[in-house]
Amino acid sequence: MINRERKPVIHARQALLAEGWAQNVRLTVTDGRITGIHPNSGAEPGDVTVDTLLPSLGNLHSHAFQRAMAGMTEYRQPGRDSFWTWRTLMYRFMDRLTADHIQAIAAQVYVEMLESGYASVGEFHYVHHQPGGRPYENLAELSNRIFAAASETGIGLTHLPVLYTYGGAGRADATEGQRRFCNSVDGFSRLVEAAAAGLLSLPSDARIGIAPHSLRATAPEDLDRVVAAHGHGPIHIHIAEQPKEIADIQDWLGARPVEWLLNNTEVDRRWCLIHATHMTGAETRALAASNAVAGLCPITEANLGDGPFNGPDYVAAGGRFGLGSDSNVNISLTEELRTLEYAQRLRDTGRNVMVAGEGSVGAFLYTAAAQGGAQALDRDAGEIAEGKLGDLVAIDSAAPALCALTREQLLDGLVFAAKDDVVTDVWSAGRHMVQGGRHVSRDMIFGTYRKAMRDLMSGASL
Repeated sequence: MINRERKPVIHARQALLAEGWAQNVRLTVTDGRITGIHPNSGAEPGDVTVDTLLPSLGNLHSHAFQRAMAGMTEYRQPGRDSFWTWRTLMYRFMDRLTADHIQAIAAQVYVEMLESGYASVGEFHYVHHQPGGRPYENLAELSNRIFAAASETGIGLTHLPVLYTYGGAGRADATEGQRRFCNSVDGFSRLVEAAAAGLLSLPSDARIGIAPHSLRATAPEDLDRVVAAHGHGPIHIHIAEQPKEIADIQDWLGARPVEWLLNNTEVDRRWCLIHATHMTGAETRALAASNAVAGLCPITEANLGDGPFNGPDYVAAGGRFGLGSDSNVNISLTEELRTLEYAQRLRDTGRNVMVAGEGSVGAFLYTAAAQGGAQALDRDAGEIAEGKLGDLVAIDSAAPALCALTREQLLDGLVFAAKDDVVTDVWSAGRHMVQGGRHVSRDMIFGTYRKAMRDLMSGASL
């Protein structure tokens, strides 16, 4: 049974607090928020004792259902494979999914995220309708399945229903493979309203936002209407992921995607620009100045051949960023962090790139991603301080990858040397969901997932 205790007390041998490292920290979480932090304190009977306590990251960009097709698209077809050929296969796979499949996949994904050290997730949810495009009787049926998965697993959820109106730039008609997620602006508003009602079934730290899918899948007037209609909460959008996308938008709207968005929309800290992979220097500096978050998904971006983010210039300009697992082909917090840095090193043929000035690359990547992810998810977290949500992760500094390191080197070891198996415990708004390295409902949820996959793949081939 999931442990939903309302007032856990944690004792950590050491903890990374908002003001820096502290020893022998006794920390209290009440109704999901940190209500007491006491360094130089001994453990008391009943405390949960851990080695090293860190703020947990939020996973700001997930398409949960794509986890179930991991490994199915790595066979080279005649000609050149690309993001666009991958997308065609993804559409074919998606069209087989039932509501039960989607819930089972999402629950498995959220278990894996929690076990890797994430406490929350932004679900960029664009599968809304039945196969063929007919709406469910309850417009939010599939959103409700995501909520059920979040409830089963205890993960903190920021739900991001997606507006997808057109099949491509210039108001192109939707293809057959896109019909499960297409809506008019009015239909989308009704869907968000229904989803917001369903979200009330989750704990109070759950949030809802909106996600205009991309400039190519909407139109300027649609974007204006949907942003005006939703005056609060996060706004996420895919932007500048692929060179073809940039060329198509430039031909249609007369500007590159990031350039057009920043010049035509009031982009501020509510916004998260997913990928932002291909930016000019001017776009990079302008995005950093907007206080929006760049949502980076290094493993998926590498898997799809997107290209590397313009990291050094963005960091030098004070840009905010967070991490997402996107296609969920490999759910690993440590791998996500180091892939971000290694992509920069490979491009620039240098080392220790993603840090402003001098200092620990691992510490900068981890703490910046924690704060950026919390902002993007509208989640009052990202650091260990009184009043913040109890989104916490404990790691074992005595693990082989970490045991030789000083405290100041520990985050470098976590990012570049360790695997996710150094994670021992995870709390999401005080919900102690990972204990001893395992999610408290792992076996039950995996059993349901495995049955769903047998049903999904019975007699099928991509």
